[in-house]
Amino acid sequence: MRSVVQRVRHGRVSIDGRTIAEIGQGLVILIGIGPGDSEEQARYLAEKIVNLRIFEDDQGKINRSLLEVDGAAIVVSQFTLYADTRKGRRPSFTDAALPEVASPLVERFAQLLREQGVPTQTGQFGAQMLVEIANDGPVTIWMER
Repeated sequence: MRSVVQRVRHGRVSIDGRTIAEIGQGLVILIGIGPGDSEEQARYLAEKIVNLRIFEDDQGKINRSLLEVDGAAIVVSQFTLYADTRKGRRPSFTDAALPEVASPLVERFAQLLREQGVPTQTGQFGAQMLVEIANDGPVTIWMER
């Protein structure tokens, strides 16, 4: 399981001009599922992400977590995180889990964030989405489990 975590001032996901998810301060989490991934990896990443100290405290130091700033999250399935670009110019995505494996695990990951107290919205699995990210900092963190 791979994720790109971006600290945002604002995030939004739209499909065909219709907003399906929108947050203020928080995280936009792009998540890719590999063929061997399970709830174990989802649970680990969810716990790790909500407790990452990547938000500024009163002194301007990066010292607070998503939970501490009462932030929200948007989770967007991103199979392209498993792109293999070693050969040719067209990425291969054969290392990404099949949709019937990935979709429920992305939903479970979002539910795990909610269970930890983070208001969480999602994109739409498999849809062509416009993801708007007002990256704050910028702070972007790659995580894998």
